Amino acid sequence: MESTDEFKIAGFEENHRDQVIRLWDRCGLIRPWNDPNKDIDRKLTDKNGAFFVLLRGAVVIGAVMVSYDGHRGSIYYLAIDPDCQSRGLGKLLMDHCEAFLVDLGCPKINLFVRRGNEPVMKFYEKLGFEEDAAVPLGKRLIPDT
Repeated sequence: MESTDEFKIAGFEENHRDQVIRLWDRCGLIRPWNDPNKDIDRKLTDKNGAFFVLLRGAVVIGAVMVSYDGHRGSIYYLAIDPDCQSRGLGKLLMDHCEAFLVDLGCPKINLFVRRGNEPVMKFYEKLGFEEDAAVPLGKRLIPDT
């Protein structure tokens, strides 16, 4: 667990579920084709990653999923409550994820940002991320709806 005077990073617990889903909704991360409860359930079976929450007291104000497949690390669902953004909390969570991945021997992180989300692109660019010369492809195997 990592903490500052006001905030602490902890592993996801079931009692965080509703707050995390509300946070994702406030941050515009929920899509009709992804059931957030199913995404959480699936993440909880991941033995090579983690699901962290950023707490202020008992209130979830941030969350992130991190995974490592033995080749690359991945970041998903990074969210900071809009009322708490631009205070370095997203960087705090990302630093925590990077340390977690380095401890696993992970050499590189991949992440996705939806096209047109310029504020998030700028956030990641400030953290040293740059666009790769790769095109992400996807194929839905199990529909959530």
